[in-house]
Amino acid sequence: MPYTTYLVEKGASHSFVAEAKPPTVTMPRIKALMTGSLPGFVDVVRNLNSPALLEDSVIRQAKTAGKRIIFYGDETWVKLFPKHFVEYDGTTSFFVSDYTEVDNNVTRHLDKVLKRGDWDMLILHYLGLDHIGHISGPNSPLIGHKLSEMDSVLMKIHTSLQSKERETPLPNLLVLCGDHGMSETGSHGASSMEEVNTPLILISSAFERKPGDIRHPKHVQQTDVAATLAIALGLPIPKDSVGSLLFPVVEGRPMREQLRFLHLNTVQLSKLLQENVPSYEKDPGFEQFKMSERLHGNWIRLYLEEKHSEVLFNLGSKVLRQYLAALKTLSLSLSTQVAQYDMYSMMVGTVVVLEVLTLLLLSVPQALHRKAELEVPLSSPGFSLLFYLVILVLSAVHVIVCTSAESSCYFCGLSWLAAGGVMVLASALLCVVVSVLTNMLVGGNASRKNPVHPSSRWSELDLLILLGTAGHVLSLGASSFVEEEHQTWYFLVNTLCLALSQETYRNCFLGDDSEPPCGLRVEQGLDGATAAWQDGPACDALERDKGHRSPSASQGLRGHEKWMVLASPWLILACCRLLRSLNQTGVQWAHRPDLGHWLTSSDHKAELSVLAAISLLVVFVLVQRGCSSVSKAALALGLLGVYCYRAAIGSVRFPWRPDSKDISKGIIEARFVYVFVLGILFTGTKDLLKSQVIAADFQLKTVGLWEIHSGLVLLAALLFRPHNLPVLAFSLLIQTLMTKFIWKPLRHDAAEITVMHYWFGQAFFYFQGNSNNIATVDISAGFVGLDTYVEIPAVLLTAFGTYAGPVLWASHLVHFLSSETRSSSALSHACFCYALICSIPVSTYIVLVTSLRYHLFIWSVFSPKLLYEGVHLLITAAVCVFFTAMDQTRLTQS
Repeated sequence: MPYTTYLVEKGASHSFVAEAKPPTVTMPRIKALMTGSLPGFVDVVRNLNSPALLEDSVIRQAKTAGKRIIFYGDETWVKLFPKHFVEYDGTTSFFVSDYTEVDNNVTRHLDKVLKRGDWDMLILHYLGLDHIGHISGPNSPLIGHKLSEMDSVLMKIHTSLQSKERETPLPNLLVLCGDHGMSETGSHGASSMEEVNTPLILISSAFERKPGDIRHPKHVQQTDVAATLAIALGLPIPKDSVGSLLFPVVEGRPMREQLRFLHLNTVQLSKLLQENVPSYEKDPGFEQFKMSERLHGNWIRLYLEEKHSEVLFNLGSKVLRQYLAALKTLSLSLSTQVAQYDMYSMMVGTVVVLEVLTLLLLSVPQALHRKAELEVPLSSPGFSLLFYLVILVLSAVHVIVCTSAESSCYFCGLSWLAAGGVMVLASALLCVVVSVLTNMLVGGNASRKNPVHPSSRWSELDLLILLGTAGHVLSLGASSFVEEEHQTWYFLVNTLCLALSQETYRNCFLGDDSEPPCGLRVEQGLDGATAAWQDGPACDALERDKGHRSPSASQGLRGHEKWMVLASPWLILACCRLLRSLNQTGVQWAHRPDLGHWLTSSDHKAELSVLAAISLLVVFVLVQRGCSSVSKAALALGLLGVYCYRAAIGSVRFPWRPDSKDISKGIIEARFVYVFVLGILFTGTKDLLKSQVIAADFQLKTVGLWEIHSGLVLLAALLFRPHNLPVLAFSLLIQTLMTKFIWKPLRHDAAEITVMHYWFGQAFFYFQGNSNNIATVDISAGFVGLDTYVEIPAVLLTAFGTYAGPVLWASHLVHFLSSETRSSSALSHACFCYALICSIPVSTYIVLVTSLRYHLFIWSVFSPKLLYEGVHLLITAAVCVFFTAMDQTRLTQS
């Protein structure tokens, strides 16, 4: 950007590095720029469909003052300020595949609007640079071209404003800034230095022409822009602004004006402090403000007596320093204290979540019983005096809180019907918990006298699962563990592999001295080891008669199968170690080079192409074994289409076109793959529906479930970036190894198999390169095959691309339990365990976040994790619905 560099170094300008606070996404950052306030993390969700901004802002003050504002660019501005622009043309911000037309639609208005004189403010928001980052990262060759384009746009605007100043008495102000930065992967949303540091350049003929220091610009807060623009335009500072005036902008003005501007800013901040801090008089910033006002009064009296003296200048300099110190202290104090929490709504939601979690924990003994029947006394609340008393108490509390609340409250804003429904739910859950707890205490004495399983004991694997889950939950209370949560899952998966290795050695060489569990057992047939679910009276007979023990399943395996059983945990461990080297994630080591960065560099496109082709071939070999012939053909063509799509957008290359420069958006190729994805999913769904009608055809249901799993695998292959395709291949390889050589021979029960699927699903979430930072979400996955922005498909595709690891392991779990077991309780066990192991961390984390709401890293660390957990909970609910549907199918057939 040569012209911009010239203006910064030698022109009449002031340049800064403006620090943006997380979340570094567009809508919250626009709010910070225009209001000077600190947006909440819920604005990340609102960013998808921004509501009108009701807070005081520079735009509102300008509109009130009669200034005519024109806007072109990101339509988020139009949604935030729907009635403030006399002319506007919004462009869709979420269609990240477009980085050309989205900017041309802004630039095409420039020539006409710059010639006109019927506007006071012109706002342009260019999106192309951001979209290039999402598509190909900050090192893309497209970045240089786009920056050159932006430099020419700036030159056109600046030269036009300079020519107009000859006809107008007032100088113009040109502000060049970014709403957020860009991480090393090209995304944004988190709090890394690359994401929070943004350029801020103010250009005006009112400034003195002096060389600036481009190498060491001053660091300021992004919230300072609102106060500076308001003072520069002669407008009131937005009342919720926590920013301070950028003093270098007014440094050339007379001393009286400088002091007046600083006084306006400190008065506004002191009023905001009085509204939000009860003990504001003891705040250091408020004390400095009062001292500054007294000194300012002394300066004015001296100024009226003698306007030119050294004493006046020295006193004015002292007042300036005092004001600037007060501004800095007030702004810092407000930035940490102004966050207002809707505690009443938060407590209501926390209570309901804890009640559900308590009910799940109390129901563990019943739900994990062989029959998997969970008797929840739903009818008891309706006839319980406690139920009505709790409703009355909650209603009274609701009325008292909502009538006395000074600030807005979400729960109080609900209609009485909705609020009453929440209170009825909370009361019913409390009664159900009390009823279940009473039944357990009453029935506990009888079970102690007549124990059903006197010889049951915890295995090493059960202890690992219990301690691993508890350790993970406890780690969520530390910000460093949340930032580096991937390390926790890597450790748990590696430890699980070692535990499985120990179990395989014990079974193969020492024999299994314990009695076979009432669960998965292995039968030897013509096609090798097959599994069946052992249940019913036979289990009780085995417990009573320990003298007739069946041999260990691993002892019946043939030679090579036995050695594969022994080697499988180590092979899985090796796969996990390779995957860890593919994507560096988290915070502490995210900057270190990894295999993914090496593969995605332009110098290694040939290696990436070979690796992507091999990965797709491995995916086909591992997936096609359970598909019908039609689905096999569709899968092969779909995977071929995936490679063609990546070649079309320039990520990989064909051998016969090594230097192809014909890069497109790949819309036709992607839609070609979507056809086969939908075809495979439709075939699988059709087989499942057939299996409901033909009860005896168990094989048809198995094929249907595998085809649904195959369709999801094909979709994941399309959405994954090429360097992540080995993650998908290794995931399928580990599933195959675990199925054939771990779960069948070692006779694990449904609960253990479910937890192992969940752990591996979480590990593969991080193997993809995800983290608990918003910046690692691959937005481009939501626009594969789309030529316009369509909200629902884009959100669903982005969510699936992000959570593909957990989803694919969950779908494999449903297929495994449905195909390898004949018990009616296996899926019930799995559904309950899956819901429980996901609910425990989420419920605990909600309580932790509520208690840590004033933590230093609440916005940068804990809040993004809460958003991830919320989406994960929705996906878990969808998985449990699928579990329940398959379980109902099994019950219907039986």
